[in-house]
Amino acid sequence: MEFASRLLHEVMVIILRDGETNMANIRDSAKAFVPKQTKNIADLDVVNLEWPVEERSGIDKDNKPFEYKVVVKDGEDYRIPASVLNAIKTIVEAKPSQKTVKVVKKGQGMNTEYTVIQLD
Repeated sequence: MEFASRLLHEVMVIILRDGETNMANIRDSAKAFVPKQTKNIADLDVVNLEWPVEERSGIDKDNKPFEYKVVVKDGEDYRIPASVLNAIKTIVEAKPSQKTVKVVKKGQGMNTEYTVIQLD
């Protein structure tokens, strides 16, 4: 649904060129369309533990809704896996003043493992 909504929005955008008003067509809008993708927190070089966390929701492959947490950095969403939050919780309990970490991702799919490294 989100894809269709965004595509419809793109189609309805009015393009102004040299004072003329032209309606974009579906072909041009489809060519220009870039779907929004959520990256992974491990894609960041440094994670500041003071960054705000936002909730997102989606639909899985079985059409079931799910929720996940993200940080937004430079306009991009970075998903925070529950195992990473749990590891950060352990670090912060041991060292409440911890400010930054690095998240390292190994594997993929159900075999993904995350290691959280203290940086300061």
